[in-house]
Amino acid sequence: MVRPQPGGVNQSRRPRHRESDTKVHRGRITKQGNHLVRWAAVEAVQRLHGGPLGSTRARVAERRGANIAKVAAARKLLTLVFYGMRDGQIRCLAKSPGDLPVTPAGRAA
Repeated sequence: MVRPQPGGVNQSRRPRHRESDTKVHRGRITKQGNHLVRWAAVEAVQRLHGGPLGSTRARVAERRGANIAKVAAARKLLTLVFYGMRDGQIRCLAKSPGDLPVTPAGRAA
């Protein structure tokens, strides 16, 4: 009798991933990682009303509810923080290409 290996892929442990045309649903936001960073990100976006994060929160809140919207905006905030720390700038928040800092080679970074 052949048995599955203990380290094999188990259907119950796979993250949920659904795609439909251009929409991708990657399942729940996990509670992995530092809980204080998660808490601080949610606290930071709770009172936002304007800007890209505030509009994301309002758009998601209409469809899914206020609590899910806070977590979605917090996740977007942490993504922006990651790119800001990695690249030294956040390109998606620049109003025009002229707002980006210029590198010594003369190209936008």
